[in-house]
Amino acid sequence: MNPLTHSTILFTLMSGTAIVMTSSHWLLTWAGLEMSMLSIIPLMINNNPRSTEASAKYFLIQATASMVLMMAIISNFYLTGHWMITTDMNLTTSTMITMTLLMKLGLAPFHFWMPEVTQGTSLPSGMLLLTWQKIAPMTILVQISPSINQNLILTSALLSILLGGWGGLNQTQLRKILAYSSIAHMGWMAAILTYNPTLAMLNLLIYVMLTATLFMLFMLNSNTTILSLTLLWNKKPAILLISSIALMSLGGLPPLMGFLPKWLIIQEMVKNQNIILPTIMSMMALLNLYFYMRLMYSMSMTMFPSTNNLKMSWQHNNKKNNSLLPFLFVMSTMSIPLAPILYIMD
Repeated sequence: MNPLTHSTILFTLMSGTAIVMTSSHWLLTWAGLEMSMLSIIPLMINNNPRSTEASAKYFLIQATASMVLMMAIISNFYLTGHWMITTDMNLTTSTMITMTLLMKLGLAPFHFWMPEVTQGTSLPSGMLLLTWQKIAPMTILVQISPSINQNLILTSALLSILLGGWGGLNQTQLRKILAYSSIAHMGWMAAILTYNPTLAMLNLLIYVMLTATLFMLFMLNSNTTILSLTLLWNKKPAILLISSIALMSLGGLPPLMGFLPKWLIIQEMVKNQNIILPTIMSMMALLNLYFYMRLMYSMSMTMFPSTNNLKMSWQHNNKKNNSLLPFLFVMSTMSIPLAPILYIMD
């Protein structure tokens, strides 16, 4: 792709999300979502039928959600006379808007497109799809959280955590595994949304850093399957170590940073006299932890170390690495000392 064209598309992508995050007017928000959606499609197409199919699926799902969202926005204006996002909505309008945003985020029961679309794209496009494209819809959900139907969002959250863990158990493609991981993590954010929207945004921030870290690690060695991870031991042992720590953090194991949002979410829900729900969520999160551990097993325990210089290619590899990767890795795994600060702010 032409560098100027590529830069323009990326600028449009970032501008669309920025408009959604800073706007309180429904029409501007809708326009920002459309900018974000239309600008990522050229980045997803890689001159092969699979990526074209994934782009078409993504466009149809997002266009359907945008159409229903516009109908809900017009209905809300007709009933209230206001275009402001923070205006109280009736149950029907709130349900329609919530369902469209769940569809855009890929939460259950609207999650079926997410693994297939992610698998059909390249690793950089998949990273954008599972990280940057989550920010705008989640921002809208946080703004309308006082009007959201709690039963609807909690049901979707539980289904997402269950299906995100269950669906990833028998996968061998890394992009599909990360897509199901995304569904499960979005379920945790949706569960806490009506109780404490600030925690939902904190969870989103940590999730974005962790997922971006893993995608960048996989891009360094062009890993797309579990089988390809078995070669990391001899080729790039540093990536093996960093990937294992990032996967443990993504699974929510203490004392890594991924444990912090789950800990705070469970604590907040227990404070609100809701004990059964976080218990079920914690049990279902073990499904995700299982396939993260399976990835670690594939990387570190399926090939014995070798002293053959021809096999130890990492000793002779002087390629330039991603300069953003060390910062993301440290922030997404080693920032647990920030927990007292976040607790005081909350």
